[in-house]
Amino acid sequence: MLAIIELLENISARCLAGQPLDEGQRRWLGQVLAEYLAHRCPTIEDAMKLRGDRGGIPWWREQANRRRDAALRELAVRHFAGLSITAQARQLRLFTVRYAASAWRFDRERAAMPAHYADSAHEWLWRAFASGAPMPIGERQLRHILPGAAARTGPARALPFSRAKAAIAAPAASIA
Repeated sequence: MLAIIELLENISARCLAGQPLDEGQRRWLGQVLAEYLAHRCPTIEDAMKLRGDRGGIPWWREQANRRRDAALRELAVRHFAGLSITAQARQLRLFTVRYAASAWRFDRERAAMPAHYADSAHEWLWRAFASGAPMPIGERQLRHILPGAAARTGPARALPFSRAKAAIAAPAASIA
């Protein structure tokens, strides 16, 4: 599905710039429109094969989420690399809430990022908010999208019985 979205973005950019489509783009777009106009597909999204799984999120929301997540990962890597994932998520949450309450109120009306945001944390905040995905998001969700999160998402490992028993007994001993 991502390849189709990239193809559509490329076709859109070429059309808006007044550039001709290449042969593959013309053929694909012509076939999609022919399928739709002949009523072989109920929607243009079906004709373009942009239909997601039942109950899933729409393709345009998935794309917005991917853009938001990439911007937030980049912000974490550039500005919070020395912190743990939990601390990064806490700092990102704080930054996004502050940005939402202050600058985003004015920046949301802009078609392009303000030039003075370039190479700063605000550049990546602006990109995340401008993605169209829900923002700000909570710390828990941030922890799942940050770099290194994939390494931590395996099945939970149980402590060996002796360590688990000691962990339970330790608080009881300190109370007595």
